[in-house]
Amino acid sequence: MGSNPESRKGPGLPVPDPCVSFWQQTTRSFPYLNVNEVAPAPAESKFVVIGSGISGALTTYELIQGGVPAEDIIIFEAREAASGASSRNAGHVRPDAFRGFQVYKQLHGKEQALKVIANERLVFQKIDEFVKTHGVQCDFNPTTTFDVCMTQEFADFNAQSFKEYQEAGGDVSHIKFYEGEEAKKWLLTQSINKGARLFTHCPVTSVTKSASSTAEQAIWDISTPRGTTKAPTVVHCTNAFAPHLLPQLSSFITPNRAQAHAFVPPASLNASNILPSTMSLRHSLKHFYSVAQRRPDGIIILGSPIANPKISPAAAEARLTTNDSVFNEEVRDDTISNLETCFPECEKGKLRHGEGLLHTWTGIVGMTTDSVPFVGKVESLPGQWVCSGFNGHGMARIFTSAPGVAKLILGGSWEDTGLPECFEMTDERLERLQKGVSASVF
Repeated sequence: MGSNPESRKGPGLPVPDPCVSFWQQTTRSFPYLNVNEVAPAPAESKFVVIGSGISGALTTYELIQGGVPAEDIIIFEAREAASGASSRNAGHVRPDAFRGFQVYKQLHGKEQALKVIANERLVFQKIDEFVKTHGVQCDFNPTTTFDVCMTQEFADFNAQSFKEYQEAGGDVSHIKFYEGEEAKKWLLTQSINKGARLFTHCPVTSVTKSASSTAEQAIWDISTPRGTTKAPTVVHCTNAFAPHLLPQLSSFITPNRAQAHAFVPPASLNASNILPSTMSLRHSLKHFYSVAQRRPDGIIILGSPIANPKISPAAAEARLTTNDSVFNEEVRDDTISNLETCFPECEKGKLRHGEGLLHTWTGIVGMTTDSVPFVGKVESLPGQWVCSGFNGHGMARIFTSAPGVAKLILGGSWEDTGLPECFEMTDERLERLQKGVSASVF
């Protein structure tokens, strides 16, 4: 991933004409989908959040909850509201119960590895609490999930991770998940209704120090095609695209195009036969297919592998892009073939008209060299903050990371965030990563 020369140049801006994901098909009536799409950018604001996905929407919400007047916050979004990876995933929150522990331990040490795994469990609990407290209308279906070991190699790896995690004192309780799209719309709606302003189709092209800066406070010029906004506080919630505005992250966050599919199941997998659990069909740590069946309609959502030795070098290389307007047919065919192998009743010749592959879509995820996100202040740029680089695993991390960065902006300490220390964006971390890492989880 990190060896692609184009990725080191920075990802640029998201493409303006992305495909519409399965989840986005259900948001066409969202009233703020294209809000302020032609309005000029305000001249100034106290807070600017770049990105309106879950990390940007939740950071905004938490700032307001923390006492920031909503009218002091502007959100800039390059495309329609919540158009990035948040609305293009494989549809579930799936905490890692122990699988990645031995690699996290190798990268960050035992104590941090335990905190990383524990934090993912906490995210699940936070989402549960949030949805119930606020009555968010979404597909809310807690269930069990399984790592299905398709090879002896991965079975041995998983057994070793379990052993090491258990011996380190880790909790090995069962994994559960949440499924749903409505939370992002709810968060944005709440913040906008309170006075925050969202500007869609308004990409930020640069953030530079303003001539208005003083010795006591830096002011930043946030440039967009529709004008420049001055602000003392800027939060980068741009995930894979963070290096576009923060080039110091270009070597450490690499865009990858993930692909997912919606599949209408046959009778043997519907009604009372619906899959009771989600699963990850794993051939190795990175060669796996996620399977989650939706409760409302029974549609199966399939996620494609990060690394796949079964596809051609050209198809593998095609992942290293920021173009989410198209999908890869070879990846699609391989994913459906794997489903047919595991569930023979899904073979094309056995399906009725209207069953089978319904939709294919892509989204850009941000892969970090040390498998954890960048959260916190940008030390060399006073007043700028980051919450990005979620490795295609943001649904299991953002609900603690975004509130964490909001706490820091409001004057809290890192200890107040409750996040693993290895998540923190520091110059020391960047210097260490510059020397290279020995492994990755994703």
